[in-house]
Amino acid sequence: MGPVPRTLELFYDVLSPYSWLGFEVLCRYKNIWNINLQLRPSLIAGIMKDSGNQPPALLPRKAQYLKNDVRLLGQHVQVPMQFPKDFFSVILEKGSLSAMRFLTAVSMEHPGMLEKVSRELWMRVWSRAAEKAGMPSEQARGLLEKISTPKVKNKLKETTEAACKYGAFGLPVTVAHLDNQTHMLFGSDRMELLAHLLGEKWMGPVPPATNARL
Repeated sequence: MGPVPRTLELFYDVLSPYSWLGFEVLCRYKNIWNINLQLRPSLIAGIMKDSGNQPPALLPRKAQYLKNDVRLLGQHVQVPMQFPKDFFSVILEKGSLSAMRFLTAVSMEHPGMLEKVSRELWMRVWSRAAEKAGMPSEQARGLLEKISTPKVKNKLKETTEAACKYGAFGLPVTVAHLDNQTHMLFGSDRMELLAHLLGEKWMGPVPPATNARL
C-alpha cells in the first residue's frame, strides 16, 4: 500500500470566479496528486461579513481590473469564463444564498454529484451556456425543496464558520492537512505553493494527463 492521501478542503462559492479556477485546477490534479479532495460549499457573503472584508467589485478600480483579470485567467486555465452583463444584479443584489444551500443539499444527499452540479452552476453564472449536470429533474426538485430546511441551512452555516475559523477572508480557500499541521491558502493562484507543501509536482493549471476543455 502507498502513502495515505493527504486531505485537502476547498471552500468555495459559485459567485466567486476565482473559486471556479481553483476548483477546476484541483479537480484536474485530484487523480494525479496523492490527495483526498473535499469540496466544501460555503457562503462568501458570510465570510466577508465575519472578516470585515468587502467584494472587490464594489471598488471601481478593482472592478475594472477584475473583469480583465478573469478573462485572461479563464484563457490561461482553460475555463470558459465571461463576465455577466448584469454583473451587479447577479452578483451583488441576488447573491448566492439559494445556490449555496442547493449545493449544500447536494453534498448531503448526493455527494457524488457535487462536482458536476457545482460546475453547472458556475457555467450558468460565468459562461454563455451550459449542459445540464445529469441530475434527474425529480431529484433536483427534491433538493430544491430542502434548501429552506434547518438541516441544510445549519450545514451551510457550519461550513462557512469552519472556513472563518481557518482564517478565511474571501474565497476560494484551500486547507491542506499535512503532518498534523493545517495550511490555509487563499486564492486560485497558490497551486504551485500547494504542490510544494504536498511534495508533489506542479505541471501548470492544465496538466498533460487531463482533458481540460469544458
